[in-house]
Amino acid sequence: MSTADVTVYGIVGSLRERSWNRMLLESAARLAPEGVTVTISELVGQLPLFNEDLVGREPEAVSRMRAEVAAADALMIATPEYNGGVPGVLKNAFDWISLPLGASVLQGKPVALIGTSPGRLGTARCQFELRNMFVFSQSPVMPGPEVVMPFAHECFDESGHLKDPVATERLGVLFGKLRAHVAASRLEAAVR
Repeated sequence: MSTADVTVYGIVGSLRERSWNRMLLESAARLAPEGVTVTISELVGQLPLFNEDLVGREPEAVSRMRAEVAAADALMIATPEYNGGVPGVLKNAFDWISLPLGASVLQGKPVALIGTSPGRLGTARCQFELRNMFVFSQSPVMPGPEVVMPFAHECFDESGHLKDPVATERLGVLFGKLRAHVAASRLEAAVR
């Protein structure tokens, strides 16, 4: 792996095995440009409900997710929108990995948000809420292009591959922005 290579840690905001958003993140991983590797987490469903009594002695799944996020250059989150907001399982994961405050593995980690939903607004409201959540961990969220795909059932072929040309193009631009942000962060760290 060269110093220009970028590792992206993918998190799916749904536990359903063949969710639209798992298919979207798998498609994004296949579409990633050369030098960008996307690894999809399987830990979200293993995390217990957040409990402050366990802070400092977190379950192994929490420690593993923190280590995997820390090892990545960036995050890509593919999420549905439940009841107009962030799915509970995704919020729970961020409640765990956002600690300790001010020094979490999310601090300064660039984030790309993508999502699809059967509804006509796609995942616009959920992504808005997620942008606000990342203010607390000081994680820069890529400003666009937005991948908030409505009518999820029309966006994939029979084998679960993304067939939406606009979303495919936007993913390419989003990967470019993530790569540029990581490169700028590396340069800034080297100057310090």
